Amino acid sequence: MTVAVKELFDVAGYPAGAGNERWLAEARPARSTAPAVAALLEAGAAIAGIARSDEFAYSLAGTNAHYGTPPNPSAPDRIPGGSSAGPAAAVALGEAAIGLGTDTGGSIRVPASYQGLCGIRPTHGVVRADGVLPLAPTFDTVGWLTRDPHTLLAVGQVLLPAAPERRFARAVVSDELIGLASPQVRDAIEGAVALWRGAGDLPRIERSAFDARVLPGWAEVFRTVQGWEAWRAHGAWISRHRDSLGPDVGSRFETAAGYTDAQRDRAVDRMRQIRDDIDRWLGDDLLVLPSASSAAPTRADATLGGPVIEGTRATTLELTCIAGLSGRCAVSVPLPTADGVPVGLGILGPRGRDLDLLRLARDLSRALQPR
Repeated sequence: MTVAVKELFDVAGYPAGAGNERWLAEARPARSTAPAVAALLEAGAAIAGIARSDEFAYSLAGTNAHYGTPPNPSAPDRIPGGSSAGPAAAVALGEAAIGLGTDTGGSIRVPASYQGLCGIRPTHGVVRADGVLPLAPTFDTVGWLTRDPHTLLAVGQVLLPAAPERRFARAVVSDELIGLASPQVRDAIEGAVALWRGAGDLPRIERSAFDARVLPGWAEVFRTVQGWEAWRAHGAWISRHRDSLGPDVGSRFETAAGYTDAQRDRAVDRMRQIRDDIDRWLGDDLLVLPSASSAAPTRADATLGGPVIEGTRATTLELTCIAGLSGRCAVSVPLPTADGVPVGLGILGPRGRDLDLLRLARDLSRALQPR
């Protein structure tokens, strides 16, 4: 198989560009290859190319002020989703079988949803992130995208630790979480839930109440920790090169620069409480939710730093931050909509049961095929 590698990973002999022209001009070629890339090469894969990222991976849109917006082959008039936009587009175009990327706040799951791909954000830390340019190490996670769930699982069998297969007993659906999404996404998710119920070999699916009013606060906890760490990772360089950033990412780094140590410490304490709350609610069960709050915005609407991108990012982050704050694994499985625009069904699984979740995604994709 061939791999499109996000330009945050070290590949021996090449600089990691981080989606920024100035950074790329100053970067030195890597002396060694990141372990996640090396593991795929050792298993027989070949690198098809190094693919574009949103600047410093600090976006969910897939737009880039320096290089333009990669295509979305499944919806050519719409943005591709980011920050793993380049690997996702390469996979959707058939230029690579695997898109190797990162997911901090949704950067695998959102492009998977927008482009009709399968994607996984593994349990935090289970895949080594050595040799990957950081954004926020508390949340940074190596993940991948493919066109089908069988390839998604095959990559997992290389990158994830082996574990005995166990089946899940129950999957939880929350009307309140689904209600955060657009009508188009809600309809697609409800259709998938109906097919899931009719499939006898899948975990039983049950409704469970969830107070979605907590999510804006959860998202703010996520943004605080992410922003504080992002500024510690790149603030010194950005302070010298502020004019090199696009308006959307530049605005986020300006906000990140203002987070204090005390704010970060309070957010970390709250994050631990949130993780405990999620663990008490879900235990070893699955959570079904939208991968993104809407289908991909159109290119015409998605101006850099504009209200459409920022509004979509805010509502999507309320959904995607649940995986980041809990450290749990999450997959996105493509769903059809009435007008053919792709959206994603997200499934959150327990920490450490990544391979079981990938097997479920394979079985679920089969059950969701149109009759």
